[in-house]
Amino acid sequence: MDDAYSTQMTAGETVEASGLEQLMALKEGDVFLVADGWGDMKGGADGLFAHDTRVLSRWVMTVGLARPSRLSSGVSQDNVFFSCHSTNRPLPPMGGRSAPAGVLHIERRRFLWDERMFERIQMVNHGMEDVLLPLAFDFGVDFADIFQVRGTPRARRGTVHAPTMDGRRVTFRYTGLDKVERHSCLSFSEPPARLTGQRAEFMFSLPKGKTVDLYVECGLDACEAPDAQRWRLNAVHARIAMRAKRRRGASVRGPRSPRFNDWLDQSRADMALLTTDLPTGPYPYAGTPWFSTPFGRDGIIAAWQMLWLDPSLAKGVLTYLASRQATETSLYQDSQPGKIMHETRGGEMSALHEVPFALYYGGVDTTCLFVALAGAYANRTGDLNLIRKLWPNLIAASEWMRDYGDSNGDGLIDYQRGADTGLSNQGWKDSEDSIFHADGHFPKGPIALLEVQGYAFAAWKALGDLGERLGDDRAADWRARAEQVRQLVEDQFWMEDEGFYAIALDGDGQQCRAIASNAGHLLFTGLPSVERARRVTKRLLTAEFRTGWGIRTLELGQARFNPMSYHNGSVWPHDTAMAAAGMAGYGERAAVAEILAEIYAAAAHFHLRLPELFCGFPREPGEPPIAYPVACLPQAWAAGSVFLMLQASLGLSIDAWSGTINMTDPVLPSGLERLDITGLEIGDAIVDLNFRHVDGRAVVVPRHKRGNLSVRTLR
Repeated sequence: MDDAYSTQMTAGETVEASGLEQLMALKEGDVFLVADGWGDMKGGADGLFAHDTRVLSRWVMTVGLARPSRLSSGVSQDNVFFSCHSTNRPLPPMGGRSAPAGVLHIERRRFLWDERMFERIQMVNHGMEDVLLPLAFDFGVDFADIFQVRGTPRARRGTVHAPTMDGRRVTFRYTGLDKVERHSCLSFSEPPARLTGQRAEFMFSLPKGKTVDLYVECGLDACEAPDAQRWRLNAVHARIAMRAKRRRGASVRGPRSPRFNDWLDQSRADMALLTTDLPTGPYPYAGTPWFSTPFGRDGIIAAWQMLWLDPSLAKGVLTYLASRQATETSLYQDSQPGKIMHETRGGEMSALHEVPFALYYGGVDTTCLFVALAGAYANRTGDLNLIRKLWPNLIAASEWMRDYGDSNGDGLIDYQRGADTGLSNQGWKDSEDSIFHADGHFPKGPIALLEVQGYAFAAWKALGDLGERLGDDRAADWRARAEQVRQLVEDQFWMEDEGFYAIALDGDGQQCRAIASNAGHLLFTGLPSVERARRVTKRLLTAEFRTGWGIRTLELGQARFNPMSYHNGSVWPHDTAMAAAGMAGYGERAAVAEILAEIYAAAAHFHLRLPELFCGFPREPGEPPIAYPVACLPQAWAAGSVFLMLQASLGLSIDAWSGTINMTDPVLPSGLERLDITGLEIGDAIVDLNFRHVDGRAVVVPRHKRGNLSVRTLR
């Protein structure tokens, strides 16, 4: 994702919001909401968004003439409810009496369901006297496109019509330049004492010891009158739907350490929050709030992280991306036939091509990752029916890799953006300063990124394996291409004097000799020789890369190194996880378990929710990791990192073709004496796996096995 569009967003457990947690977010389907710790939206970077359009831009509550005094606020661990607990400041005199501060408990509680915001304001009088409570809401709707909210200027826009009022309801309407008419509606359970197009004022009588509730709804269609029954019914639906998402696939539980299990629960809940059930199946949206949409690369990697536990995500991602595969060439969209989507958007600016992201293909790695994930999914599930359905898409993707991805015919996948509106760098490190030579100057294009060649290697290898199973006589050629890519990488990217791989080759075929974490992704694909993999692993584990909280994206001392940068020295949990999984593939287990423990320690400081990234400063005794100020939180591939690292630490692999689960030299993370995996399915078979420390080694005991499968521990 492009750092130019990164904006701070947070949501934690139900604890006081501070520091990183200054914005709270909820998501359901294609609707998300961003507000401050009081639950207010003030028309800045916050609001209620539906399909990339802001349908409620201002929503500010005052008690008396002031904002209430906040006690605590946060988002429930299952990510369904936001709540803010507050109390009143001194109220203005009413009937000769003024209520003192701190006698009213006011709770704002909200959730999203069925493309609507449901909110309940509950007011309780704990004072010794009856209270007249003046309550007011300032509101507004600007129907701003999400890119406009994020700072992209517009020369002109459509018509915002005057709102209309109807007793307890306000309706808003906007006619866009795309000729689409958009609506939203705000409705109250009680008729306000005064209602305008921008403000609702109430006067509640609160007898001592009594409770009064006000219900509010905001949606895209005509609002029904809110009430307690609608609130309860829709809240039940929202919670049941989230629970069903969290229960997909196998579960993982640690020892009776509630903190570690809470991390697993929070990570699973974040993945469920970001997963939207599309007609093609479940798809993990990239991140809330500003990347709450399908991204190709992010969706593939998040699905791969969860593949061993929940293959349904990979199936949904593959099916959706196949349906959006490019069929024509467009410089503006960076598309060519067979290429897999990078990002899609649904707002007015995208529809009018003011930004290229309605359906944008500017990711050089996504097509290779698409094919590689299909191979990994087939190995995990044995589901050849899906592979047969996707076979034309996989062949089209391979033809893109052969014909368009390799623009200069040298056998390597490269990129150069088609138009100035596109991304200048098109790998996962897509900020404009992330790819450079050893002295810091930027390379000329087309650029061949190191990790992308690894993805291509994995893709050609997967095609060869799948082709053989499907009886395609091109299988041998695809395997030969994989070996050709392997040899090209070993010959052209390896730097013997550094014992490491160059981050890229420039348009002249010269090495960009920056030392970066991209080599960890190459390990993940299994391309390097064993000897070189060990040298890369050794360097990645040095203090120049390893902070004590994870692995930096760029080695300390390199040109452009900055621990506070987006890609040049920060720590990205998914990047660390892929490097760890790559190391494990070459037999490194102990260090992987240590890295997992380090990432867990970092998560503990972020309320057990890993952000998109954090700063790459070294760990100091007694001090927390330093937050990156505008990191997305939660983000799918950050949430999935723990599960990929656990798989790597356990050395766990699944071969559905033979019905076998293998554990190769399993190691439990530091401090964990046991780990239980429940409901691990292979086809029609299912098993539970119990890992224990015995005499200094991790031992696995299969239990409750049903169906035809075998469990093996390899040393």
